[in-house]
Amino acid sequence: MAILQTIDLKRYFGETRAVDNVNLSIEQGEFVSLVGPNGAGKTSLINVISALLPAESGRIIFRGEDITRTSTTERVRAGIARSFQLVNVFDNLTTFDNVALAIFSRQGKTANLGSLAHLDEDVNREADGILDQFGLGAKRDGNARDLAQGERKLLDVALAYALKPKLLFLDEPTSGVSTRDKGQIMDTIASVVRGEGITAVIVEHDMDVVFTYSDRIVVMAQGAILAQGTPDEIRRNEQVAMVLLGSSGPDAFTRKD
Repeated sequence: MAILQTIDLKRYFGETRAVDNVNLSIEQGEFVSLVGPNGAGKTSLINVISALLPAESGRIIFRGEDITRTSTTERVRAGIARSFQLVNVFDNLTTFDNVALAIFSRQGKTANLGSLAHLDEDVNREADGILDQFGLGAKRDGNARDLAQGERKLLDVALAYALKPKLLFLDEPTSGVSTRDKGQIMDTIASVVRGEGITAVIVEHDMDVVFTYSDRIVVMAQGAILAQGTPDEIRRNEQVAMVLLGSSGPDAFTRKD
């Protein structure tokens, strides 16, 4: 059953067709990677679906409801959350208070820089549980600014997860981290979202990550969907290899130049 559908979705910037008549369906519980060259429209598509950008035309259906004209806040409440390519955390707050504020936000409450979280046993317990899920429990009381880049990435995802989404968009969750750390980050993310039954869509450039963790891969080029399929199907698609790598052939995605 599809949790999300876009129907003839468009978003242009002048002559640039950032999202060009996109028809996309995401099934409940899928782990989908959205890939393509720079400027393909991946982040623009996520921005339109999450209401950071208005759609030019077309429709967005989430859990059977048309949400095309709803606000970002309304979409978050409906169950759509996202992380960002550039980490979006409060550096001057502790790791714990970052998560606690996300929980308060979900509950429609306000807190004075997270200080009320320490007086709210339920929030305290939930925030600590989320930190443990993302391997950040030991960094609970340190400021977010002191986290390593990979830990900051995980905290950003944890903040989105704290909103209790049904659909989670992750914009380049492994960018800017070492090759060694990418697997650990993705193992953690995949374990949490699959364990909780959350549908996840990631924008990612590292094809090793994409092929390892995806149930399905959607390839974009020039604002449109070029191809989609299982990792094996995409690996064998010579048109995709040409667009992403500039070369084709049966071993294009494994060839080392």
